[in-house]
Amino acid sequence: MRVAEGFEESLAAKFQVLFPHLDERQRRLLMGAEARVLGHGGIRLVARAAGVREATVALGVTELDSGEEPLGRARRPGGGRKRVAEADPGLRPALLALVDPGTRGDPMSPLRWTAKSTRNLAAELTRQGHRVSADTVGDLLRERGSACRATPRPLRAAGTRTGTPSSVTSPPGPGSTWTPGIR
Repeated sequence: MRVAEGFEESLAAKFQVLFPHLDERQRRLLMGAEARVLGHGGIRLVARAAGVREATVALGVTELDSGEEPLGRARRPGGGRKRVAEADPGLRPALLALVDPGTRGDPMSPLRWTAKSTRNLAAELTRQGHRVSADTVGDLLRERGSACRATPRPLRAAGTRTGTPSSVTSPPGPGSTWTPGIR
């Protein structure tokens, strides 16, 4: 294959401009299309210009040649990291052991709740050896039909004051001896 001088640099400049706007599959397809247009030796040239392995460019060419419909997503279904609950089968039982003693609500109702926060539950599960975030704990509780609720505050009687008496924080009337900071 005979390529004009400077072509690899211009191809690298094109990739540098376009790649930040593309996901990994789109980048592969673009590199595959460029390599196919270049013909013999195109995979090696494109890989050098893009700074990727030749196998990545070859996969892009293969994907283009397969004639598959666009996926509408970057990875095939099933790709990516497995869910924490699937990867750690002991997580759900450990979470239930923490939640069940403090579960509230009507036992006949489908909605149950716990007063324990998801952060505290996640911290305790992590101490037990289950690496989990508070968000994941919340997801697992919702799957189970539970919710996290704050404990209700007791109602105060009307006219009950809260805080400190005003005589402690402000000076008394004229004629009395008041020293700041001494009660």
